[in-house]
Amino acid sequence: MINRKGVHIANKWAKTIAVARDPGVAAHVPDTRRMNRTTFAKMLDRYGMIYVKPVSGTFGSGVMRIERSPDRWLPYSCHAGLGKKRFASVGQLYEHIMRTKRHRPYLAQRGVHLLKTNGRRFDIRVMVQKNPAGAWEPTGVIARVAMRGKAITNYHAGGTPVALSRLLRLKLGVAGARRTEDRLRALGLRSARALARAYPRINMVGADIGLDTRLRPWIIELNTSPDPYLFRHLKDKSTHRKVMRYARALGRIPAARKAGGSRTAKRTRRKR
Repeated sequence: MINRKGVHIANKWAKTIAVARDPGVAAHVPDTRRMNRTTFAKMLDRYGMIYVKPVSGTFGSGVMRIERSPDRWLPYSCHAGLGKKRFASVGQLYEHIMRTKRHRPYLAQRGVHLLKTNGRRFDIRVMVQKNPAGAWEPTGVIARVAMRGKAITNYHAGGTPVALSRLLRLKLGVAGARRTEDRLRALGLRSARALARAYPRINMVGADIGLDTRLRPWIIELNTSPDPYLFRHLKDKSTHRKVMRYARALGRIPAARKAGGSRTAKRTRRKR
């Protein structure tokens, strides 16, 4: 049976713990810890670049990219939105973050040096949904290219949705792009199944996966309320139609947003 409506799991830490129980998924999850002064300093020292993010949040809100550089005077930086600030010590940097996050609990995550296109980072959204038979199925893959000067790729933060095959073919050729996309679909599917073992009522997962410069995939985040409309930006409309069809069957699209619904609503408003 299809699990209609599903549930939204907002807690990123809880989701990290859940999927880490699957060794095949855990190998692709960047080191993620609850943030405090000690873990923050240790992770930054170990990795040189980390992301800090709210335990609960959407659209990339509150996410900051933290880096250590060889600069002699201001070696630490915090990149949030289009702004970037530098600091002389890790203590000053941490205090800045504490003021910015406004008492919200945060996570620190190992930074992934993402592949770039034209100097802009991109990651990949793999949509995984319950199909009409009630089985998990990867239904769509799309790349999200960060706005120039921004550290995050989210569409609502200015990211640009692009066909992944278009980006990968430039680097890997047609066959290499197809193999890589198949690997990403498989990882998205496995991560959704792993998350569902802890939360059986979920029925859609948007797996945000980054490819590093060695083409190793990293699961950056798993979203249990992914935006099905993202795939409308693909030239091949068959993917969007399938994602939307499954989303409707799962009750994840309001009646007013169904096919033709918005047009009908507009005509009604004009008549008024």
